[in-house]
Amino acid sequence: MQDEDSLGPQTRIRPQMSFIGQSLISAAVLGGALYVWIAHVPASQPMLDRLGVLDALGIEMAPVDAALARSGRGSDQGTPVVVSEVEERMLEDRVTAIGDGRAVRSVTVRSRAVGLITDLPITAGQRVEAGDVVARLDDEAETIALERARLILEDARADNERINQLRASGAITEVAFREAQLALRTAELAEREATFDLQQRQVTAPIAGVVGILDVEIGDRIAAQEALATITDRSVIVIDFRIPERVISRTTTGMAIEVSPLGIAGTTLEGTISAIDTVVDRASRTLRVQAEVDNADDRLRAGMAFSVALTYPGETLIAIDPLALQWSSDGAFVWVVRDGTARRVAATIQQRNSESVLIDADIDAGEPVVIEGVQTLRPGSEVTISDGTAVSREGQSPSPRL
Repeated sequence: MQDEDSLGPQTRIRPQMSFIGQSLISAAVLGGALYVWIAHVPASQPMLDRLGVLDALGIEMAPVDAALARSGRGSDQGTPVVVSEVEERMLEDRVTAIGDGRAVRSVTVRSRAVGLITDLPITAGQRVEAGDVVARLDDEAETIALERARLILEDARADNERINQLRASGAITEVAFREAQLALRTAELAEREATFDLQQRQVTAPIAGVVGILDVEIGDRIAAQEALATITDRSVIVIDFRIPERVISRTTTGMAIEVSPLGIAGTTLEGTISAIDTVVDRASRTLRVQAEVDNADDRLRAGMAFSVALTYPGETLIAIDPLALQWSSDGAFVWVVRDGTARRVAATIQQRNSESVLIDADIDAGEPVVIEGVQTLRPGSEVTISDGTAVSREGQSPSPRL
């Protein structure tokens, strides 16, 4: 075994160099950690600046951090925070359903007579008014019958006038007079019947609306009660849908709803409930409801599917900015500024909306809650309300200026 005197000078220098290397590495790691702390924890810069660490390292504090220091972070003025006032809003119970739309009126036009179609003055998609002619059937026989009935009626009237004159002079019996009256009345009824038969050769629209696709053509022979066309009045669309039984007592006719056609993306319309059924379906525990939606621009069609939304108002709760809601092991809470200090108040979430959160908490409307600057708050901490220009960038990590 060799003694220390036998070791060469190079061997004795190695432990000393290893210690120096480790020291340099440790210093570099500490310096890097300090740099990361300064760069990524802006709140530490005012404290390091007061201790003189930044001056010793030759680091100039960023303007944002200087503004934080001037605003009082870590000083006697309190922690700067950005707040928003809470509001009172109604808790809404929203029910959605899928419904089917139909025209407010739809009629299938049928012929009450048998015959050959001689004229079809309508086309598919045409708008017609009530009483417009939809189709004409051959009417030669009915026209002849009407002319014959009119001739008989004229003859009966002439006989009746002659009988009346003879009766005044006493030259006619009462029986002859009554026979002349009966003949006149019979001729009038025959003329009415012939007129009716001729009118049946014209099929007219019973309602105003739009004509659907026709399945007949000129020259077709139709039977009685055969369908000629469908006319729909879609100025108003009726939507059938169902609601759960838990909201039946709060649903009334005239109630406003939101309607979105599934086939027209991004379109939301307003409608009103027009009818409510009286019997709950036992299988689904739902009730049938009808609503009406105005279709003056004629964008909707019968048979379309709709998403229907009904909103029922509930109790009044506190509405806060979503940024104010914080979490801990005990649950949700918010920081409320009272008498210049931060108070931690437990909160129970009741409803989340796109722009606010409705909570149940011991907070009054109009009180300020902290939405920025919550990272360093503690119960009872003094705070300074800021306009947000300095602390709004607290979540960012500006690099220190070396």
